[in-house]
Amino acid sequence: MKFGPVPLDKAKGAILAHSIALSTGRLRKGLVLDRDALDLLRADDIAEVTVARLDADDVHEDDAATRLARALVPDPDAVHLRVAPASTGRVNIYAAENGVAGIDASKINAVNAVHPMVTVATVREWQRMAARGMIATVKIIAYGAPRDALDRACAAGEGALSLYPVRRKRAMLIQTRVNDAQDGAKGHRAMATRFERMGVSLGVKTVVPHRVGDLQAALRAAQDQADILCILTGSATSDLYDVAPEALRAAGGEVAHYGMPVDPGNLLFLGQLGGVPVLGLPGCAKSPAMNGADWVLERLLCDVAVTPADIMGMGVGGLLKEPPSRPVPREKA
Repeated sequence: MKFGPVPLDKAKGAILAHSIALSTGRLRKGLVLDRDALDLLRADDIAEVTVARLDADDVHEDDAATRLARALVPDPDAVHLRVAPASTGRVNIYAAENGVAGIDASKINAVNAVHPMVTVATVREWQRMAARGMIATVKIIAYGAPRDALDRACAAGEGALSLYPVRRKRAMLIQTRVNDAQDGAKGHRAMATRFERMGVSLGVKTVVPHRVGDLQAALRAAQDQADILCILTGSATSDLYDVAPEALRAAGGEVAHYGMPVDPGNLLFLGQLGGVPVLGLPGCAKSPAMNGADWVLERLLCDVAVTPADIMGMGVGGLLKEPPSRPVPREKA
């Protein structure tokens, strides 16, 4: 691509590199200069403009962005995404429904390593997405991209983007109380908000005494009424054999993992009961603020498997904003 100032008599067919304000309006950068545009410039006594002119082996920015977006998302409907039309070298890619972002980070990094002018920016892997939320943007930085670089980028990024839609639509939250003052209202409200934004219905508020037997019975009663079960205890789960994990085992379920390197959110456990995922929530789930359990819950709702290794790999970036309601702030601990 050739770039630089040229006299008007040599600018026809070139791409205007900078917007120009005229007495009769404005010519926007990226415009292909035709006779009418050049006449407007001459009428304002402008004798020279800065332009870009593509070489024979360059692909125009809009065509290049469209090609790369189609490589990243070959079949938008199949992966629950929408690819917008190109404009000024940019193509935005949106979630078609609620879910979590499927990002192949190695492929995106490979695309961005091909050529500085060919770029893709995405949300973080597994980020919660609302319908119509932008999951990625393809941007050709200059007015065109070398064809061979574009070819390599398209090959490197093939099928890198997807959306995992919400599959588990019914949730039950079982809370325990240590004393009669714990009515579960705050926790139910916070969790209802989380489920609502994912398009998931939450069953009636259920609060039982903080005892293994009572929680065991509640779990058994709820397992056929929900696609996912959550437990929020009135006293923090501080051991793998504390009340909530023991109640899950007693109900016939199993505990797959306890604890996570995300703060707030450390005191989480994950298990299952009759094929239904069970998430033991940390106390911070009573606040609507983001915590580690959100990262696990959102994936589970979308039927994305979460393994102990996945949870233990969440530490980098896992130091989250501290909620104001935390009993002992980090700085005072």
